[in-house]
Amino acid sequence: MVWLFVKGGPVMYPILLASILGLAIIIEKLWRLYSIRLNVQKFSKEVFALLAEDEFEKALKLCKNRSKHPIAVLFKAGIEKRALPANELDRLLERAGNSEMSSLEKHIGGLISVIGIEPLLGFLGTITGLIRAFMAWEQAGSNITVSALASGIYEAMITTAAGLMVAVPYYLVCNFIISRNKYISYELSNYSMQLVEVLHAKKG
Repeated sequence: MVWLFVKGGPVMYPILLASILGLAIIIEKLWRLYSIRLNVQKFSKEVFALLAEDEFEKALKLCKNRSKHPIAVLFKAGIEKRALPANELDRLLERAGNSEMSSLEKHIGGLISVIGIEPLLGFLGTITGLIRAFMAWEQAGSNITVSALASGIYEAMITTAAGLMVAVPYYLVCNFIISRNKYISYELSNYSMQLVEVLHAKKG
């Protein structure tokens, strides 16, 4: 691997640095998704059942015990502000949901940038490698040999491969993270509306 890195030329350094940055973001995002795992349907039913019995403190305690998941944060905020009119409570939950999703989506743009730039860096390495190969050819003239062209060709091929080897798996993982975030956003929207209905029904 060290031999290949060296043969890839100077462009391999930004490729490596970008891959480390992207990997750090991926680890952080996957750990966040793992740490907030929750059976949202079951949790929501438990909270709604407690609210139906006017057990607001127990419902709040249940939300605090699951405070890492955005739905628990929304439910806690909604229950604490249950005296608000339904339309104001709905706006409150929407703002809280946007805040939670903003936290989940933090640094995703950086990961997308890494995925986009890695193949471009590989392509840049291809160009610089070919330039080196043709310069060697020009200097050697009719005495050109394969070994004289080899370093430039190595650089061209290795950087292209390195860029794609980083971009492809990162792209797949990024899509997974984005799809999970979209589903969490759907859950927040769906269950927050149900919470407003339950709390409004209790007031009615």
